[in-house]
Amino acid sequence: MLSLLISALVTIALASTSIAFQASTGMTVFLTIVGFAGAFFLVGFFVRKKMSKAQDELQEGMLAAQRRMKWKIQQFQNKPGGNVKQMQRELEKDQTAMVKKGLELTKKLEPFKKWSVIMGRQIATMRLQFHYQLKEFEKADEILATCGFLRGPMMMDPMAVAMRMARCYKNDDVAGAKKVFKSRIKWFRGDRGTLLYGLMSWIYVKVGEPDEARRILLKAKEATGVDTFTRNWEHLSNDRIKNFSNAGLGEEWYSLHLETPPMPKQQRMRGNARNMRGF
Repeated sequence: MLSLLISALVTIALASTSIAFQASTGMTVFLTIVGFAGAFFLVGFFVRKKMSKAQDELQEGMLAAQRRMKWKIQQFQNKPGGNVKQMQRELEKDQTAMVKKGLELTKKLEPFKKWSVIMGRQIATMRLQFHYQLKEFEKADEILATCGFLRGPMMMDPMAVAMRMARCYKNDDVAGAKKVFKSRIKWFRGDRGTLLYGLMSWIYVKVGEPDEARRILLKAKEATGVDTFTRNWEHLSNDRIKNFSNAGLGEEWYSLHLETPPMPKQQRMRGNARNMRGF
């Protein structure tokens, strides 16, 4: 982008100057290489410095919203007699507001696309995740449709890959989900592949291929050591398909919107609510 163009112009200028002063070939090559690298580094340094401010604002806004939501959940759990449905609506409202704000803040990163080769892909990745969380699946599918060599969202994060697999499944493209899983799982070693193993085994169960799910779970429990995979493998091995559950994968699993998470439990009051001594 512009950083490459500026570096190239500096290189041409240095080369022209060296030739004009009849510098040796070795010196000319040396100066052009140093000039290109130096210009690219300096431009990148100043761009990254400005870009980090916008990224920090985005990250801090998301973290602050998450802290407020966790506080509300803790308050709800510690206060007996609360309205569960009302709490659920409040959490959904807060979640939506948080994600919409994050989506809006990505606009501040747009000016940096002309300076950074990968910034466009990073923005696409963030917007994919935000639209997915808002359940704006058509917009998420539009972004995923741009996937290709050096374009579209980056599939370097397990969540982004899982979202792509989930959309393949929901669009009746199970073969596509399998292809994405096979090509990407090798990049996520250890427990980084947990969500992908869980999703792929879940898809196999849903399409009536429990034997394939067991095969995936066997690899998953060896690669990650996650107890959920061990339990699911045992359930499928003993024909207890109905007991298969990825609930143990927690919030990451439910963020794919394939299953509805359970509501947080409240603490129960002991004794008489009107007389805490029981008299």
